[in-house]
Amino acid sequence: MRAIVIEDDVDIQQQIVTRLKSEGFAVDSADNGADGLYLVQEYPADVAIIDLGLPKMSGLEVINQIRDQANKIPILILTARGRWQDKVEGLDAGADDYLVKPFHHEEMMARIRVLIRRASGWSDSRIVCSPVSLDTAAQRIYVDERELDLTAYEYKVLEYLMLHAGEVISKTVLTEHLYDDESDNDSNVIEVFIRRLRQKLDPDESLKPIETLRGRGYRFTLQRAEPS
Repeated sequence: MRAIVIEDDVDIQQQIVTRLKSEGFAVDSADNGADGLYLVQEYPADVAIIDLGLPKMSGLEVINQIRDQANKIPILILTARGRWQDKVEGLDAGADDYLVKPFHHEEMMARIRVLIRRASGWSDSRIVCSPVSLDTAAQRIYVDERELDLTAYEYKVLEYLMLHAGEVISKTVLTEHLYDDESDNDSNVIEVFIRRLRQKLDPDESLKPIETLRGRGYRFTLQRAEPS
C-alpha cells in the first residue's frame, strides 16, 4: 500500500511516516499544501493523510482540488482543531474521516485500514476469497485453517490483489503501490513474488488463485465472500 502524508509539523510528519513504514506502507510526504497536492496528482496512492492547517495552501483547499479532479483517494484529516465546525468543513470538502491531535497511532492505523478496505468494497477487517482469508489487522494469511508464512513483500502483493479481487492489476500499478523509491521499481521482481505466492497458496495447483494476463497484468480469481 502507498500513503501520502501532508503535514507541516516535522516531528509529527516523521512519526506518521515511520509508523506507516513499519506497517509495510510506501510513503510520500510533504510539509505544505502545494507540494502535497502535487504528490496526490502525480503519484498513485491508497490513502492521503492531510493536516488542515498547512502553509501555501490549506488542507481544505487541497481536498477541494483533489475532489474537483474526480480523484477518489481516501482522505484522513489530521488536525489540532477540535471545533465541530472544522470537522464538518473537512468532511463536506470531501474527506472521509477525521482525527484530532493528539491521537494514538493505533487508532490512526485502524482508521486508515478501514478507509482502504471500504474504497475497495470491503467492510470487514478480514478479506475472504474462499478458501483464502487475509486478516488486515494482524497481517496474517490463511488457506482454510492453515496459516501461511509470507515475506513482507509477498504479503503486500497478495493484500493488494485480494483487495482488488477480480480486477486486472498491472505490474506497473503493483510496483507503484509497493515501493518507496523508483530505483527499486523492478517489475521483474513482481514475477518472483507472484510465483512464490502461487506455490504457497496453491501447492497442488488446484485453486489457481492468481491468473496472468499476458501484457496486462494479474488477476486474483477466487470469488469474494463475506467473512463468517
